[in-house]
Amino acid sequence: MLLLTGATGQVGSALLRRLTAGGQPVRCLVRDPRGLGPERVRVQLALGDLADPPSFRNALRGVKVVVHLAASGRDQPLGSVEELNGVATWRLVQAAERAGVEHFVFFSAMAASVHDRTRFLRAKALAEQAVVESGLRHTIFAPSLVFTPGDRHLRLIERLALLPVVPLPGRGRALFQPIWADDVADCVVAALGRNGDGGERYELAGPDTLTHTAVADLALRAAGRARPLVPVPEAVTRAGLRTLETMMKSKAPATWDEAELLQVSMTSRHGTADAESLGVAPRSMAAVLGAGALS
Repeated sequence: MLLLTGATGQVGSALLRRLTAGGQPVRCLVRDPRGLGPERVRVQLALGDLADPPSFRNALRGVKVVVHLAASGRDQPLGSVEELNGVATWRLVQAAERAGVEHFVFFSAMAASVHDRTRFLRAKALAEQAVVESGLRHTIFAPSLVFTPGDRHLRLIERLALLPVVPLPGRGRALFQPIWADDVADCVVAALGRNGDGGERYELAGPDTLTHTAVADLALRAAGRARPLVPVPEAVTRAGLRTLETMMKSKAPATWDEAELLQVSMTSRHGTADAESLGVAPRSMAAVLGAGALS
């Protein structure tokens, strides 16, 4: 039995389709099974979430492999960024050790560091440390910017195209190697099929290195909504999004924590090599979105 957290997310939904199609018994830790779509009738359900440690015990019963994808880039009503990414992972690792789990697969982030400017990447670094220092056989994935056509980030950019110009947080110069969620899911399936000793860490990157400005421009061209892009100073962005969060709470379309992440470069000197070592040739963002060749 495999336990999957984050099954309703970008990578999780793509991975779940592959696991069930391959006949893998899967249990999903979810708050609302409806988010699984048609896959909910093909899996076992464990009701709970990262903010509910007691739910881990039932979710882990009989589980040999954990794929921990669930994460949050913003504070939620039930927990902060640090609690949902760092503390929750530490607790899940401890519960997995007690349950006799044989393999723990964790999704970190390419730029995760305990000294990073962002709360999310600091929390991810501490979570990764907890996994590495555990007694579990583990595999860690550290992707760059993960995308899916129509994902929340791309939809927000498209909605901003209703304006004469599209505002971008900061200078838009941070570098990314965007990788499609489907390619990431293929990497996970390949890693699960290996019988190594564990301890592997894969940096997952797409074939192109793009600034955030270039990512936004590509998304707009793919949507047929080309617009001028205008950088917004960080201080202005921070003040505006903090005000929006105060007014809309967790329903805000964007938060400062999420915008700040787009100021941090996420590139690997290995490029696509780690993905290719798993037999996956990542596709470019332009090809996936149907935006044509990069100019």
